[in-house]
Amino acid sequence: MRVLQILPELRLGGVERGTVDLAKFLREKGHHSVVVSAGGPLAEELVSSGVVHYPLPVHRKSPWTIWQSTQALAKIIRNEKIDVLHARSRVPALIAYWASRKTQVPFVTTCHGFYRRHFFSRIMGWGQRVIVASHVIGKRMRDDFGVPYERIRFIPRGVDPKEFQWKRAEKDRAEQRPLRSGQAIIGIIGRLTPIKGHPLFLKAMARVTRVFPNVKIHIIGDAPKPQYKEELLMLVKRLGLTPFVEFLGTRYDIPQALSRLSVLAAPSVGEEAFGRVVIEAGACGTPVVATRIGGFVDILEDEKTGLLVPDDPRLLADAVLRILKDPALANRLAWALRDKVEKEFGLERMCGKTLEVYEEAVTRKKILIIKLSALGDVILSVPSIRALRCHFPDARISVLVGRKSRRLLRNSPYVDDIFVYEDAPRQKRLERFVKLARLLAKENFDIVVDLQNNRTSHLLAFLSGARTRAGHANGKWSFLLNRRTKEAVSLLSPLDHQFQVLRLLGIEVGDKRLELWSDKIEDQKVGGFLESQWVAPSQTLVGLNPGSSARWPTKQWPVENFAKLCDELAKRNIRVVITGSTEDRSLADELLRMTRNKPIDAVGKTSVTELVALVKRCKVFVSSDSAPMHIAASADRPLVALFGPTDPRRHLVPPSRCRVLWKEIPCSPCYLRSCPVGLICMKKITVQEVLDATLSFLDDLSKIPAAQSQEADSRETLSVLF
Repeated sequence: MRVLQILPELRLGGVERGTVDLAKFLREKGHHSVVVSAGGPLAEELVSSGVVHYPLPVHRKSPWTIWQSTQALAKIIRNEKIDVLHARSRVPALIAYWASRKTQVPFVTTCHGFYRRHFFSRIMGWGQRVIVASHVIGKRMRDDFGVPYERIRFIPRGVDPKEFQWKRAEKDRAEQRPLRSGQAIIGIIGRLTPIKGHPLFLKAMARVTRVFPNVKIHIIGDAPKPQYKEELLMLVKRLGLTPFVEFLGTRYDIPQALSRLSVLAAPSVGEEAFGRVVIEAGACGTPVVATRIGGFVDILEDEKTGLLVPDDPRLLADAVLRILKDPALANRLAWALRDKVEKEFGLERMCGKTLEVYEEAVTRKKILIIKLSALGDVILSVPSIRALRCHFPDARISVLVGRKSRRLLRNSPYVDDIFVYEDAPRQKRLERFVKLARLLAKENFDIVVDLQNNRTSHLLAFLSGARTRAGHANGKWSFLLNRRTKEAVSLLSPLDHQFQVLRLLGIEVGDKRLELWSDKIEDQKVGGFLESQWVAPSQTLVGLNPGSSARWPTKQWPVENFAKLCDELAKRNIRVVITGSTEDRSLADELLRMTRNKPIDAVGKTSVTELVALVKRCKVFVSSDSAPMHIAASADRPLVALFGPTDPRRHLVPPSRCRVLWKEIPCSPCYLRSCPVGLICMKKITVQEVLDATLSFLDDLSKIPAAQSQEADSRETLSVLF
């Protein structure tokens, strides 16, 4: 794997040390490791270990510098063929985020601190995976910055115990003599900033020096703001600590400095993200006293691996004195912390888990499929969804569909999540759209596959923030997509039209089967319904769908023809069940009034998935161009499909046995929703033709008497496809 880490500078600090350790680990394990920073003393160590380092001013907040660094970083990513991009601070994260979008490389962040609650801090939550070093940081990223829990990965920082000199005797040979005053060295390590609690530490040390008058106090770390160091020097003078305190500044021999300490104090007064120096102290056998705050709680267990105290100078001093006076306690705490460091905070463990996050970001994509249209169109999208699952077996696949379609994919083995697009009244449409766009943006999708291809879907794809957005270049705001295929000039089937989009992702589809799923409860409910209608297992059941979409009344075969077909089938001892939604209720009532032999009425009595179970019980299904027609095709039921104003070659994926009745007249297909000539194309399909097609599919034709139809033979040309 080829990994690029980016951080502001390579100076002394836990962030910098962790970056260097991980970069060297990756290099040793045979991965290609690259670091981008503004440079610093640790850069030489990186380069000497075989890690590639690029100096860029990624620590500067100037908009112009950020833009320039973004362009330069994108070029580095392409030249080094980077697989994953890892940012460790806010300004570098912003640069890396835009570079990742330009190059479509996965983007990971690590949160090293408690960021203030403003928009700029949210950048650290934009990674496909967000690594946190402590539970308290993870909770903050979730609660304050809205990072979904499933994107957060808890990886404590780690150290290599072999790099630290162990100064303790064996576990069972603790020195029993208390330390003499001249032997004690108490230290604090970290940048000179208010959060680190230096004033608290110095006030506690004023109490300690009264008991150990010759104690030494080491303050190690640089001062980002010189004025703050001056304030600390004034406090040292005021507390009378000048003879005891040494400000040692920046040190790069931290293991050696820690090994000389009798006690390490970690008196932070603000939420500490982790506290790497604590595990470094544990690695070399220095006992630790820390305030009970932030990430320290994840490392230390009070009285077992260290001492935890409130941010009170008196209590901090008492804890330090306990360790100085009781070498057995110091030895026990040091050994326990060393064991914990080896088990939970080892460098190998940290780097291995980070590498797992990289692999997850590269291989486990988050994919959104947009298909907002009618039930039938969603059914036709199933082969594409299946193909995406086969191509990305480890991906988390979500679909965005309309409310009526959500149940269709509920039992699909290819879908992990379903988002619902709510069609709203005009006055609330914008509000709901914005709410949905914000929800999708939080999901941090890697790929959006736009199978809807209209302005709404293109805009939602763009606002989701996905790096890859694939769809058709159709002139309907398709400039918002970054992978586009031209609209087909030649006539394409509905599946081949969708597969053009999948090819943009390198996916070739061979399996064109439609699928739908019903669960056991739905099957049982349909079985109970048919039993209540006295349908015997031996009876032949034919399904009729007399309705059509309310938006497409021109697809409607005359209701009186359906009524005649019901009676003709009933003459042959064939049970008929009519299907439809509640919107078809008035049409069904009209059909029932026209029939002499009443069919089973299932209109409005089944959900979409229960309709799937019902269609599976039918020997043959008769329908015009509508969602139930596609359900029958999905169930691989013998299908008689009635077409008029639409072209079956563009809208039908046939089951293994299918008969299409489509009259060849000059104006068809017209795709009009209001017919100026009186629905000639549908009326020319005769009852006898539909009856003959239905009977031809039934298994035992010898038991069915010859048709006694009064319908006249049609002399019109009939298109029989598939």
